[in-house]
Order: sequence, then C-alpha cells, then structure tokens
Amino acid sequence: MADITTSSTDPIFLTECPRDAMQGWPHHIPTAEKAAYLNQLLQVGFDVLDFGSFVSPKAIPQLADTREVLSMLDLTNTRTKLLAIIANARGAEEAVQFDEIAYLGFPFSVSETFQMRNTNKTIEQSLVQVEEIQRMCIRTGKELVIYISMGFGNPYNEPYDAGVAISWVRRLTNLGITTIAMSDTIGVAKPDSINYMFNSIIPEFKGIKIGAHFHSAADTWFEKIDSAYNAGCRHFDSALKGIGGCPMAEDELVGNIATENIVGWCGNKGIQLPLNKEAFSKAWETAGRIFVK
Repeated sequence: MADITTSSTDPIFLTECPRDAMQGWPHHIPTAEKAAYLNQLLQVGFDVLDFGSFVSPKAIPQLADTREVLSMLDLTNTRTKLLAIIANARGAEEAVQFDEIAYLGFPFSVSETFQMRNTNKTIEQSLVQVEEIQRMCIRTGKELVIYISMGFGNPYNEPYDAGVAISWVRRLTNLGITTIAMSDTIGVAKPDSINYMFNSIIPEFKGIKIGAHFHSAADTWFEKIDSAYNAGCRHFDSALKGIGGCPMAEDELVGNIATENIVGWCGNKGIQLPLNKEAFSKAWETAGRIFVK
C-alpha cells in the first residue's frame, strides 16, 4: 500500500464520513452505488468509515437501506473500522447485532432545541438513552462515540459558553465513554474558541480520545483544523469534497471539512497518513460523479 506522505511527526486519526455526505443529499443514491463507493473508501486506509445510520427512514430516507448496504461491503482486505450513527436505544439494539460494526455514534447536543429536533428527546432523556446504549456497547464489544453537537454555539438564542459543553463532556466520560467528538454543527467555531475548547478538555480528560467533527464554509477549513491540531487534537472527521452537514440544522452554507484538504495539510506538516494514493484518487473521482446537483 502506497502512503500519501512519507515523513512523520505526531500522527492523526482520520474518520471518513460518507454517511454525513449522503444523508442530506437531495437526490436518491441507489443502494448498489452507495455500496460500491463505500467499498472504494474501505481500500483507502482510513481509520474509521462513518458508513450509515440506524435511524428512522422517515427522518433520513436516504439511509433507509443501511442494512442492505452493509451486507454488500467487502471487509476482507481493509484496516478500516465501521461506524454507524444511532439516535436512540432502538437503533442501537439493531446496530449491535452486526459484528462488522465496531463503533456506534450518538449525537448529544448541548442545545435543547437541537436535541429535540435531532432525536426527538430532551437532553436529560438523551442522557438516559446514552446510559442504555453504553451498556449495550459494553455487552457486545462495541465502542460508543459521543458527538457533542452544537459544541461551539447554536443558532437558537439559547445560552451557550464553552463551560456548558465541557461540563457535558465531564458527565458523559463519568459514564465510561472513552471517545468524544466536539462537533461544530453549524460552522461557527473560530480559532480562539477552538483553542480554548481543546486546551481545556484534552489535559483534563487524559485517556479519553477527543476529536473534532467540524462543519465549515469552504474558506475557513484551514483555521479550524490547524487550531485544533495545535491545541492537541489528533482525531478528525471529514468527507471527500467537503460534502455534507446536518440536515436537521437547516444550514446549507456549511458542509464537512474536505478530506483532500486535510490530506494536503498533513503533507505540508510532514504528518504520515497510511493511505493508499491510488484508491484515494479513485474514491475522490467517484464522489465527483455521485454528488452532482
């Protein structure tokens, strides 16, 4: 497998998020096309592939075929682990039945409004769900990833400061959660707020994997990634071509951080990524064919 970069410094952990790219896409993507794209991504060498979700098909109709897509994935020659998003205990009960899935991701918002919109439960009700899902994960050998949604602010005029998000990280890690992704759901994080957040939580929560799931306008991705890395973050989520964003947030101006931008940024910093260059190029070209408006 050919590496995209060859020199090394402090490594990073990459999660590719085609699920995030597909979930709000306005045109139906056929099941076979999804599976073929995911199989290409599995050959690239990402650490994790956020491939689908076990949520209500009424809420996310594009991903109603996640079970069928999963059955079509070839995991025989890949280092990549699969992650599925769930929004409640019912979805988790289904997801944990699949040995192929290593991670379950749950969006936990510090905004009451957004938590109701995203999971139809209050924050406190969602905390009860997290406790139940965590027990399922322990029982079945899965790892629960908690996304702190609206972790850098919200558009609902609800009270917010970084201390609110940090206090929820504290409560969730007390439940035994070992992976937290700070999520900039609407793309409002700035370098100063990013620096403060990661410089606060990484030293306090030693042994916890703290990541960044940034949504961003196309021209602000660099400052977000660079600020987070300089503050000690080593886990990043992204999607090829920057497609995605949360349909529940109803903000079409922001998408995911483009994976190709992170790869280029890593190359400039001399950070080694164990990615297959040829497979990456093929997947990038395929994304250009799938995500055409």
